[in-house]
Amino acid sequence: MFRLTILFLIIPFLAFSKQIDVCQSCTQSSIQGAIAIADSGDVILVKAGTYNEHDIIVDRPLTIRAYGEVIVDGMKKGYIIKVSSDYVTISGLLLKNVGISFTKDYAAIYLHRVKHFVIENCTLEAVYFGMLIEKSSYGLIKNNVVSSEGTEEVTAGNGIHLWHSNNVRIEGNHCHKLRDGIYFEFVTESEVVNNLSEHNFRYGLHFMFSNHDVYTDNTFQENGAGVAVMFSKFIHMERNLFKKNWGTASYGLLLKEIYDAEIINNRFEENTIAINIEGSTRIHYTNNTLKGNGWAVKVAGACYKNVFEHNSFSSNAFDVSYNSKMNDNLFNENYWGDYTGYDLDKDGIGDIPHRPVKLFSYIVNRTPETIVLLRSLFVDIINFSEKVSPVFTPDDLVDEKPLMSLR
Repeated sequence: MFRLTILFLIIPFLAFSKQIDVCQSCTQSSIQGAIAIADSGDVILVKAGTYNEHDIIVDRPLTIRAYGEVIVDGMKKGYIIKVSSDYVTISGLLLKNVGISFTKDYAAIYLHRVKHFVIENCTLEAVYFGMLIEKSSYGLIKNNVVSSEGTEEVTAGNGIHLWHSNNVRIEGNHCHKLRDGIYFEFVTESEVVNNLSEHNFRYGLHFMFSNHDVYTDNTFQENGAGVAVMFSKFIHMERNLFKKNWGTASYGLLLKEIYDAEIINNRFEENTIAINIEGSTRIHYTNNTLKGNGWAVKVAGACYKNVFEHNSFSSNAFDVSYNSKMNDNLFNENYWGDYTGYDLDKDGIGDIPHRPVKLFSYIVNRTPETIVLLRSLFVDIINFSEKVSPVFTPDDLVDEKPLMSLR
């Protein structure tokens, strides 16, 4: 009955919609003017040209679509488009010159308490915030490009910023030169798929207090500090690339107080720290590739019942680093590039267990300046002695079945 009611509401809504053209020589020469005369469900077709408008209010269900190259210049005077209605689609516009304020989060597109929205194929340039979406749900943000003119973290906002929202799909977007490329706070049941987030001043992706979210097939590279996932649970991250997030306090992926998550089939390449884990529990790390990083996995206290299985560790300065002697995590059937054991029965599994934590990583954690000794003979000697008889590193942190080759 509910579906039939919705169907009867939608059919007349579509049947009586009309198209309103906007151009310099049209009856309507501004987007706001066209909205003022539009009825629910109408299509506003904005023709090629530059429109100097800001604080455009969309307060009814509409489709606003570009025809040709359409530039909406906000003249650095606040928001450009503000949406307060359900069932709004914005497509193909180039929005630029958002106002910059240190007391208000001005955005090219601002949505508040909106359902069933689409923002697609737009280019947002010279923004403070690109899209600011609050208390909204059931939306699609697809194939947009977002960038700012900021030169450091304090002069740039976030590219795609969601707060207290749910059931939003963010797909195929390119976010660069922003504070955070994509930002989630109190966002649930949402997906981040096939996005490129790079050259951002802080994080490529930053989310907190957000549960039951999925992140797949994204690339996060050359950001100030990589990706940060904090105070969340039931997160699924698969087939993402974390690359060249390099700096004194940078990492590919930070997990802080995360519970019941899955990190599967991701690649971590050339990061200062590939995965930095703090206070996170019951996380499964499976089939990930960690190659050419400073630290592949760095564990800092209160991390329990995590499982590392079928991962590949190669060409990292340190594969695993611990800051305590306690271990409640399982390492099983991983490939270790520096494994020196043998496989007499040729079953593909090493006959000697592998201890991935080196004494020198423990020393560097406590005295960072000692990193200059990394390739010295002295370091090789102390690492070997600790492997034979562990004193400072967790004696039960062992991969009992190390893989002899990549599978």
